Amino acid sequence: MSIASEFKAFALRGNVMDLAVGVIIGAAFGKIVDSLVGDIIMPLVGKIIGSVDFTNMFVALAPIPEGNAGTYAALKAAGVPMLAYGNFLTILINFIILAFVIFMLVKQMNRLKKAEPAPPPAPTAEDVLLLREIRDALKK
Repeated sequence: MSIASEFKAFALRGNVMDLAVGVIIGAAFGKIVDSLVGDIIMPLVGKIIGSVDFTNMFVALAPIPEGNAGTYAALKAAGVPMLAYGNFLTILINFIILAFVIFMLVKQMNRLKKAEPAPPPAPTAEDVLLLREIRDALKK
């Protein structure tokens, strides 16, 4: 079997296609959660705490260059090392929301999955004997 035909058999298997669809939908859903956390949740949390901008919560680990705006984006562009705990907090909340949503999706999928019906019980010797008698009676 050639590599091309092996790859085709692998790629067209149902599980691989399901995985590809899942990855694509997961990436799109991740962007939605990023926007939810960055554009809605964190500004609300910042407002409740007292007008805190989480993107600019950091500790510079080196001197800030002269003429720099002192914002997270400007310092990152200037290559200044820093502990960006505000950014970390935002990503942590993003992860928690995404993990919770995935947990709920998996839980719902498991609930919707139909349990396979139990196989019928194996016929007993008594059943086989009775069926043979019926078959023989019908032959007459």
